Amino acid sequence: MAAVAQCVRGALRPRLPLLSVALRTSPRLLCAATQQKNTGQNLEEDQSQSQNEHKVEPSSAEKLLAEEKAKLEEQLKEVTEKYKRALADAENVRQRSQKLVEEAKLYGIQSFCKDLLEVADILEKATESVPKEEIKDDNPHLKSLYEGLVMTEMQIQKVFKKHGLLRLNPVGAKFDPYEHEALFHTPVEGQEPGTIALVSKIGYKLHGRTLRPALVGVVKDA
Repeated sequence: MAAVAQCVRGALRPRLPLLSVALRTSPRLLCAATQQKNTGQNLEEDQSQSQNEHKVEPSSAEKLLAEEKAKLEEQLKEVTEKYKRALADAENVRQRSQKLVEEAKLYGIQSFCKDLLEVADILEKATESVPKEEIKDDNPHLKSLYEGLVMTEMQIQKVFKKHGLLRLNPVGAKFDPYEHEALFHTPVEGQEPGTIALVSKIGYKLHGRTLRPALVGVVKDA
């Protein structure tokens, strides 16, 4: 028994210095480990704080960019609207100018045509004044004169028609104040009131616009 105890003591004796050394150094190791742990935690906290700061800064920058974008979009919208209005105004001006040019081409001869109408009226009266019973082969001079007047009147009407000038001879038509000028009103048996019974002077229209209204007598109620 004593021999066994001695063997155990002999076996433990070489390890006692190592155990004592371990016990002496363990507080230092624990302190170092604690410091490393605290340092790691501080680093993690600093990193998380830095990340939070980085997260906050982009959000404010994004807000500023969003506001700037909204302003630019609003300015772009205003500029686009102004551009569209300018285009519309320019198109309206172009159309008006084109219409004025076309009207100038159509109605630029209006004054000239009015002067020619007097010539046409004289030709018409001259033709009507020739007695039809006197137009015979045995009266060649009068016949030739009459035929010349008729041909001249026909030719001038062709020229008028070529340039858009048309006669208004509205006998039996409804009275239109835009095309006719009433000289008198008279009851006429068998005709509807408001119709034209007599044309005193032929009217004319230039390209659909009344150049000279026809002078007429209008039927009224008896």
